[in-house]
Amino acid sequence: MLLLAQIAVLDDPPAIGDAEAHFRAAVIRAEQLGMRPEVAHCHFGLAKLYCRTGDRAKAEKHLTIATMMYREMDMRFWLEQAEATG
Repeated sequence: MLLLAQIAVLDDPPAIGDAEAHFRAAVIRAEQLGMRPEVAHCHFGLAKLYCRTGDRAKAEKHLTIATMMYREMDMRFWLEQAEATG
């Protein structure tokens, strides 16, 4: 589901509705399976989607969640990527 969301984001213009639906489904599934890194990646993907569409408030919300999760899990590479996005 995460991969489908990422593909929808890359469409020109982005398939916003499809991307959001895939990201949200991926978050739910990853949470059910205890896959915290996947959940963080979904929030980071949503942040990038909303940055691309100009919805700064939603982008900041998801970027904050992603950076917090990356920091908690000591995922330095992804934390740097997320911080560079903001």
